[in-house]
This record gives sequence, C-alpha cells and structure tokens, in this order.
Amino acid sequence: MTYQEEQKRDMTLKLRAMLPDMPCFCKEYFRGIEQSNSERTRLGYARDLMIFFRFLTETDPELKGKEVKEITLTDIKRVDAARIEEFLDHVTYYNNENNEELKNGENGKARKLAAVRSLFKYLYRHEMIPGNPAELVSTPKIHEKNIIRMDVDEIARYLDEVESGEKLTKKQQAFHKATKTRDLAIMTLMLGTGIRVSECVGLDINDVDFNNNGIKIVRKGGNESVVYFGQEVRDALKNYLDERRQIQAKAGSEDALFLSIQKKRITVRSIENLVGKYSNGVITMKHISPHKLRSSYGTELYNETGDIYLVADVLGHKDVNTTRRHYAQIEDSRRREAAKYVHLREDEKP
Repeated sequence: MTYQEEQKRDMTLKLRAMLPDMPCFCKEYFRGIEQSNSERTRLGYARDLMIFFRFLTETDPELKGKEVKEITLTDIKRVDAARIEEFLDHVTYYNNENNEELKNGENGKARKLAAVRSLFKYLYRHEMIPGNPAELVSTPKIHEKNIIRMDVDEIARYLDEVESGEKLTKKQQAFHKATKTRDLAIMTLMLGTGIRVSECVGLDINDVDFNNNGIKIVRKGGNESVVYFGQEVRDALKNYLDERRQIQAKAGSEDALFLSIQKKRITVRSIENLVGKYSNGVITMKHISPHKLRSSYGTELYNETGDIYLVADVLGHKDVNTTRRHYAQIEDSRRREAAKYVHLREDEKP
C-alpha cells in the first residue's frame, strides 16, 4: 500500500468512526458527496459540521439536552440564514467538547461555512428540506496577507545552517550529526522544487529519477505529476540516498524516501518542526514554515522567468488566478518597472 493509499484509508476510517455520533441523515450525505470530494475534504466537513451541530444543541431551546446524533431533519428545517450567521459569529471564540477555547479567523469561518453550505445544498437538492438558507449567507471577506518568503541571501544562510547546525542547541546538535544529510536533502528539495510538505512526505525511493532529474509526486486531488530539479537538488538527494540505502526501515516504511529517527516514514509535523528549528537561529524577523519554502521557490521562479503560467504549472495550482493572487505584489513591482522602458520623446538636447 502506498503512502497516499494509507492516507486515504486512515481518513476514511476516521470519518466512518465519526458517523455514529452524527445525525442519521449525514450517512446519506457523505455517501452522496463521495465522488465529488476527496477523503480529506469529507473528513474536514465532518469535523466542521460536528461543531455546527453542537452549536445547535447548545443554543436551540428545542434541542436542549439532546445529543448531536438525535438532531432530525425537522430540526434542520428550522435553521435559517440568521442562525448560520450566528454560528459563524459563535466560532470566533468557542469551547470544544474538551472545554478548550478555540478561535477562528476569516479563513476558518469560510471553511466552516463551506461545510454547512455543502450539507444544505445536498439536502435541498434531494428534497429533504424545503429551502437552502446557507445560500443567503455571505462568505466572510478574506483579507489577503503579505506573503512571507525568504530572499536569496536568507535562503543561502538557511541552507548553511541546515548543513552546519552552528546555531542549534547542544541537544539539537547531537541529533544534527545523525540527520544532517537527510535534513539538507529535504530542505534543498523543497526550496529547489516548491513541492508541498505532504508531497515531500509521500515520496518513495523509486519516485526519484536521476536520469531525467525528476521526482514523481501525487498532487492534491490525487493526480500524479513529475517535477524537475537542478544540480543542487540532485547532489543533495544523491548524498542522502547513499545513507538511506544503508538504513533498514521499519515495516510499512521500506519504500519511503525520507525516514525519521525511528526509521519510519517522516511525518508532516516532523518536517514542520525541522523547518522551524533551522530558521530560528538565522531568520529572526520572519516565521518560516514549509509553505514559506514553497513561496520562496515560487518567488524566485517568477523573478527569473516572469511567467505566471509556468509558476502555476510547476507549483501545481489548478487556477492561475490562485498563483496571481499569491504573487500580486511582485507583478505590481514589475508593472512599475515597465513604466521606465517606454519613452514617448527623446530627451531634449542642451
């Protein structure tokens, strides 16, 4: 079983485990959207809908004392647009089932509204409710944030730190001796190709093709793609693979390219921790995450080529407008530069 198949299985089982605690109509709903939504999306919807259902049991007088699984379609029919808007206001700050306080910004509220909309759309389309109040609720306005990325000098300092480990703590330096080659391969690969951290984690040894300098990855949505790399990435991967082939991986991780200290396939969380660990000592004014490595690659590629369609293709964006929003600041600066190149009249001679 491949890493991607394992992930799909795990998310399917997690959703299946949640269904007995959800209203009975949810089983039909999740079966109905199975063909059009990924396992990750369906699991995310289930988690957000559970928050919505708990909100209803806590605030609807007719549902007081009921469990979420006791909510009926009759109860759902009473929900109007104002209640959904009240829910979005509620999740700004709320306590979960473990009484932990959580909060949601614009993006979190938009995701929860998407889950509620999906449910109501399905119920309405299948004539299980008379109307769709979720359609009347406006999506929270998402304010674009400046993209944090590393410039060329910062990338160089960052990779130097990954290689040397000079600014790590004594305890971290002890681990660094054992993982330096692996860590340098991971960071060089992500900075040199712009792949997502999940795509990096899912790589198997056989996904690396040195004849063509490419790696085969599985994109969001499950589509396979080949991403090509340059000489620096090639060298880092070759050095790591010399070590990797000497390691006897644990059962289930034999094919994995990147392994943890425990000799299992490395996790997304582990790479997130590695990125933060190495950036803390050299890039103090920015919070660097795996996605920032991806943004740094995209920025450099766009600066070098000026081709937003190429950047979108290499990064695996389905819609070029997604790429354009991310790199709007760079495009604006390039447009400003364009004003210098066109002269309507020659300068007057003295």
